[in-house]
Amino acid sequence: MDDLNKALGDISSIRRQVARTTEFRGYGPATLAATSAFAVLAGVAQTFWIPQPAAHVSQYLGLWYATAFISVALAGFQMYTRSRRIHSGLSDEMIHMAVEQFLPAIGAGVLLTLVLLRAVPELGWMLPGLWQVTFSLGVFASCRFLPRPIVAAGVWYLFTGLVCIGLGGSRALSPWAMAIPFGAGQMMVAGILFFSAKEWRNESQN
Repeated sequence: MDDLNKALGDISSIRRQVARTTEFRGYGPATLAATSAFAVLAGVAQTFWIPQPAAHVSQYLGLWYATAFISVALAGFQMYTRSRRIHSGLSDEMIHMAVEQFLPAIGAGVLLTLVLLRAVPELGWMLPGLWQVTFSLGVFASCRFLPRPIVAAGVWYLFTGLVCIGLGGSRALSPWAMAIPFGAGQMMVAGILFFSAKEWRNESQN
């Protein structure tokens, strides 16, 4: 029995190691393009429904958290089904690895929001920039098992986050301070994954 448990443990370790050295193809370009559209639509919605976000921070948070939840739910569902199809027997390890890399950034963004609003609510205008900076850290952490050009998306989110913080005050809560960075950023990622998948299919056929 001990030998059997050791063998199973060795197999599990090998599977995890293979997963860590395999490019993850669970993110679908079309789905990420859809999340880009969600960001733009949320920006348009904010323009009409929350013209003064600094005076209605709870509504502002509700809109963007709802947008993030829908985007994450859609991407998560598609990641699960796509990984099952593409990675087959390694899908569980690959999904676990993807979540493991990005979850700390999401958790940090949520905690930053809670602490900032409770301790120093007057600095709530910094949230869009901080969200983008923490998101960039998630992208950078994921770069090692995604196509190399993905690092450009991490640089983009870091840059736009710093710009948003640099704007200062209520200008940082502009709908386009979220819609443009996430709309363009997610479309960039979708494009990178699309052309990467196209090259991968061509190589597989040759």
